[in-house]
Amino acid sequence: MKLKIIIITVIVIIAFVAGAGFALFRDIPSIKDFDKVKTPHGTKVYAEDGTLIGEFKIQKGIYIPIKQIPKHLIDAVIAVEDSRFWKHKGIDYIGIGRALITDVLHMQLKEGGSTITQQLAKIMFLTPEKTISRKIKEAYLAMKIEKELSKEKILELYLNNVYFGHGAYGVEMASRIYFGKSITHITLPEAALLAGLIRAPNSYSPYNDLVKAKQRQETVLERMEKEELITPQERKRASLQAIHLSSLRISTENYNYFLEYVRKQLEETFDIEKIYKGNLRVYTTLDTHAQVSAQRALQEGLRDVDKRNGWRGPVGKISIKNEEKEEKVSFTPSQGDIAKGVVLSVTPNQAIIKARGLKGKLNLQDAQWANKVVDSSGKVKTFKNFKLSDILSPGDVIMVRVKSVGKEILFSLEQEPEIEGALVAVDPQTGYIRAMVGGYSFQRGEFNRAVYAKRQPGSSFKPFVYATAIEKGFKPEDTILDEPISYKTGLKEWSPSNYDGEFWGEITLRRALAFSRNVPTVRLAEMLGVDSIINLAKRAGITSEMPADLTIALGSLSVSPLELTSAFAIFANGGKKIKPIAIKYVTDASGKILLQNEPELQNVISPEVAYTVTDMLKDVISYGTGARANIGRPVAGKTGTSNDFKDAWFIGYTPQLVAGVWVGYDDMRKSLGHGEAGGRVSAPIWAQFMKEALSNKEPQDFTLSSGSEESKNNLKTPESSKNPSNQTINPIDKRN
Repeated sequence: MKLKIIIITVIVIIAFVAGAGFALFRDIPSIKDFDKVKTPHGTKVYAEDGTLIGEFKIQKGIYIPIKQIPKHLIDAVIAVEDSRFWKHKGIDYIGIGRALITDVLHMQLKEGGSTITQQLAKIMFLTPEKTISRKIKEAYLAMKIEKELSKEKILELYLNNVYFGHGAYGVEMASRIYFGKSITHITLPEAALLAGLIRAPNSYSPYNDLVKAKQRQETVLERMEKEELITPQERKRASLQAIHLSSLRISTENYNYFLEYVRKQLEETFDIEKIYKGNLRVYTTLDTHAQVSAQRALQEGLRDVDKRNGWRGPVGKISIKNEEKEEKVSFTPSQGDIAKGVVLSVTPNQAIIKARGLKGKLNLQDAQWANKVVDSSGKVKTFKNFKLSDILSPGDVIMVRVKSVGKEILFSLEQEPEIEGALVAVDPQTGYIRAMVGGYSFQRGEFNRAVYAKRQPGSSFKPFVYATAIEKGFKPEDTILDEPISYKTGLKEWSPSNYDGEFWGEITLRRALAFSRNVPTVRLAEMLGVDSIINLAKRAGITSEMPADLTIALGSLSVSPLELTSAFAIFANGGKKIKPIAIKYVTDASGKILLQNEPELQNVISPEVAYTVTDMLKDVISYGTGARANIGRPVAGKTGTSNDFKDAWFIGYTPQLVAGVWVGYDDMRKSLGHGEAGGRVSAPIWAQFMKEALSNKEPQDFTLSSGSEESKNNLKTPESSKNPSNQTINPIDKRN
């Protein structure tokens, strides 16, 4: 009887172990799948000028054969990650034992026991979770890999897929991002720096912490010497050799929002397998010059607005003992670069800052904006006799910009903005999207506000009200009352007001639009009928739901920047609705066209109406609320601000380009601050972008594409463009 029980127990245990083993290893992939990882060609995406701006593929990075990877980089990686790589069969039992002893001695997890082969298994097939089952799978896969592949092939796959930080997968991309050159040209100290990143890219990145990066580089060089891969003399020379890092100022980040928009459009036509493995070529409408200009203008503008809200304090605090000595690693500074810096010393008028290995000065005048300090609770304190020592102390970690480079480096104080924004630019003649930036930084957040953020446009919607009036026979010089008015809505009463709280009496439509007067616009909407305004807005391309009441006149709908900007194109191109286009055409590897998008233009208003509204919107910039959008060439546009300064807009255009800028907090409850209106916040961003984007194009004025010269002459009286109805024009009410 006892024997039977023992036999049954053994059978149950064996069955349990077998079942557990089957459950554990049933989803282990075949090593043959490694060939599938490296062979598929993804989708290449090109800008309009043929520049490769991105790829959609399963394997990230730029694949490079092992023969082209320098020996000193291979040696550096092996020395620091897996010194017994050439000896073990996937699992290094000696290394595991050594790691355990080290961990016990230091009473913490000081060393890991994973070999390069185990790391490759995790990178290619497993999740990063830290569980016993994952470690068992990792070990099993490592042994299978060692049986199927040569050591050289394992190294090649590993070095082309391991992550080095800052979006760099594989050694080639890492070398380009950190040093601005191909991996084939890196030196021994540069190789040691890269090898040191693998264990903890964020911690050891020289862009994040130069001291830790240098210490880690020293560790790698010491390991290489210990393994007799370099001589003591080579280690010493490499340790003393200066390393110059490339600037991260301009990178593929410029294109990420647009690329993500393109990817989602591709998914509407092609399946995922085709996009990531189909070797497609996507030719887009993007203007690389305009795109870089858009990102720069938006980031600079958001920083400016954020500074006006006040200084939120240092981003960290460290000991400055290690910062006092000169480092042998630094980045090559360029004027305008922004980086983290450490305050080494501070006086009332000057601070000594060390940023990315370089010491420089921060003078009081270059931090003057920080005299307004915001604490963690949101309370604001303003220093009257402001001194740098009021806000800084040694050891503070702050953001600085390289102001000038010469005999000495000068910094200016910066801070990462909390506010967000979007900028989109479209060719009004074709609908081609020329630039798209969906936020301050794609790394900070991938949400594309240019396409998906639905915000109230405020007065930037008013041109559609006035276009409806012109279409119904009104003229720019017709007058309307700017006087108090109230409307009953159920038990409530709505009394629209102007920003300045004043009423200007009888006023022309031209002047009412130029100075964005709310009350006359509401009166005009009442005369026109809400339905007719909504009808024209829909014809222009606005698809968002619009409230069927008089608040629509003041922009009470919610709309995306792309939607509103595209709708403005009807005023720039003679009355034609456009369809925004990002992809011109897609081909397969042989050049066969698989998808093609032709411009789609539809007449929705007459050229006379479009020209008249444009003429009125030119005055918005000439003397109205959009004065900051004046760029020295014929432009037209409209400012917009929602209630409590939560949203700031500017949509403007030339005959060649229509662009829209939105600025606000993602938290719709937060205000940008009193007075932070579209004309002050978004118009300068738009102006900077348009100046740069159109710098290589000749100025063009707006023309009436059809109709008689007489109809053009009826648009305004001889003095109306400067002083409509001969009324006194006061430079006030520049909110909207």
